[in-house]
Amino acid sequence: MKLLLILLLSLLVCSTISFGQAGSELAIRKLLAEQVLAWNQGNPVGYMHGYWENDSLVFIGKSGPTYGFDSTLAHYRKAYPDASHMGTLKSTILRIRILSKDYAYVTGKWELSRKAGDLSGYYTLLLKRIKNNWVIIEDHSS
Repeated sequence: MKLLLILLLSLLVCSTISFGQAGSELAIRKLLAEQVLAWNQGNPVGYMHGYWENDSLVFIGKSGPTYGFDSTLAHYRKAYPDASHMGTLKSTILRIRILSKDYAYVTGKWELSRKAGDLSGYYTLLLKRIKNNWVIIEDHSS
């Protein structure tokens, strides 16, 4: 009887952990898909909704690190001043690793099709669950 109870409790714990990870992965995929949608609508502010609105946000691009939400938004606005420069973004998630209940790591590829010339590269994102919402706290895109 004790063995059966231990097995049932173990199964419940494992399924809860697995469901929590699946739910986190689904929420992260949704967040990143919403960012792509906002980008493709020429809306850099909407795109930034996936980022942590905090001075501790870190974005690392080819020019080095940018610190803070406002500075990151200014970087995007300068690099992509209008919808034609923003073009059409495609993002392919290569891997999502749930590190804990509050942290996740994403590796992916981005492709930008635009009249000013196509661009592509890879990204790694560190996400944190804050107030039950996943946000990007560090982005390294190359």
